[in-house]
Amino acid sequence: MPEIEPKDKSLKSLDGLHLWHAPMSSCSQRVRITLTEMGEEFESHIVDLGKNEHATREYQAIHPNGVVPALVEDGSLWIESVDIIQHIARDRPELMAAADAELLNMADDAQADLKLLTHEFLFKMNPPPPPEAAAKFQETHENTVLRQFKLDFAAGFDPDRINASIVRTDDGFRILDARLADGREFLGGDTFSVTDVAWMPNVHRMKLMGWPFEQTANLTAWFERVAERPSYQKGLVDWQPEKVPGLFADYTAKRRTEGTDVRSFPHFASA
Repeated sequence: MPEIEPKDKSLKSLDGLHLWHAPMSSCSQRVRITLTEMGEEFESHIVDLGKNEHATREYQAIHPNGVVPALVEDGSLWIESVDIIQHIARDRPELMAAADAELLNMADDAQADLKLLTHEFLFKMNPPPPPEAAAKFQETHENTVLRQFKLDFAAGFDPDRINASIVRTDDGFRILDARLADGREFLGGDTFSVTDVAWMPNVHRMKLMGWPFEQTANLTAWFERVAERPSYQKGLVDWQPEKVPGLFADYTAKRRTEGTDVRSFPHFASA
């Protein structure tokens, strides 16, 4: 669902690139990395997810699903990060030549598991929202899937559900690792492309929670290469709050001591 008709008709009058995004959103990170690779400047509209700004009537008139990112280019509204990055890169053959449709679809499908694992192994360190804030979110957000996810998170995810997300994520990483086993530099071949962009935030996120990437040496080497690109620094790292890596590292270490970190779940514990 790439380009859509906005409910907020004022968007049609906007010139240039306008991006509604969140600093720690992996889907937002994809879009910012691509814009940086393109050398494109954009008008930044931060959506504070912690304050539930994505549940406001105003934002849901921009993005009907109430999630980030949303991109307006000269009055045209684009949603869904994998569609957005391909749209942005349409005039850059070098970014599209090695695009791999299968891996792009995999990256899109991986978002649900990334969100669940992020909440369980990283965001769980934060105190729960006040009851009144949680109740207001349920009243104002129109995305039923997201509302149920919030309820499930507050109640505590079932361990089997967590392990299933770990299994699917590990399977995806092993597919990427196998693609890279032929010595190619990047996921689509010898050229950096939107396929690499689509997966960079996912690997970055899982590194924050102590994912055992030693089991996928080719993928680890790939990430070391793409992490050297200026777009990774400018589009992802520079937007990440300075204290975040240290706080997440401390929380991951605490979970590991308790035997509840990502490596302690059956999929890895029995390996």
